[in-house]
Amino acid sequence: MNYLNETEREKVKQSYFNLLALFLSMPSIENRFVRCLIKWSAQIGISSDDIVRLGKDLEQLTYAAPQTEEEKVKSLFHLVHMIYLDRITEDVELEVAMIYAEQIGFDKSLVAKIFQSIATASGDGTSPEMLEKEIMDILHSS
Repeated sequence: MNYLNETEREKVKQSYFNLLALFLSMPSIENRFVRCLIKWSAQIGISSDDIVRLGKDLEQLTYAAPQTEEEKVKSLFHLVHMIYLDRITEDVELEVAMIYAEQIGFDKSLVAKIFQSIATASGDGTSPEMLEKEIMDILHSS
């Protein structure tokens, strides 16, 4: 996560905690999803300070569904961006992203489109802000 600036890092962490809250609110969660969530927390550098900043314990964490189309796209973008940070993408990570996409009202195929945009942009120096705009354009053309 070294190439993210502080604002981008915070956006990714916020999206992570919201995703974590969603999965913790489910009646049950598969072990492979738990492993994925733990991997991501380490990958993005979640610390006890981050949890303290939430102002509550993790069991009190609540999922806040994104309301607008833009918020939904950005939250999905941040999730896929987080998945791609280590340049190693496991099937279970994409499965979690697809579950989330469907949860917020998108077709799971949008995950692949976002992933492709992030993967191709990482080589040409496209900023995350420019990528977010590109993703919004993809969504509007679908």
